[in-house]
Amino acid sequence: MIMKIGIIAGDIWHYLEENQGTAELADMINALEKSREDVFMSLGWLAREGHVTIEKNEDYKITLRE
Repeated sequence: MIMKIGIIAGDIWHYLEENQGTAELADMINALEKSREDVFMSLGWLAREGHVTIEKNEDYKITLRE
């Protein structure tokens, strides 16, 4: 499971880089075609490591940290 979370974290990273470093959570989940649970776990990993910030708007806004 750890490997799967890491791979999806990489997919998230690349998706954000291709979208000027920011995206709405729902859009990202649809684009990645991964389960919400897997994306949440991977985002948690990225957030814990300090690679992304997560803001609550109408949806969640995910941003790569510089």
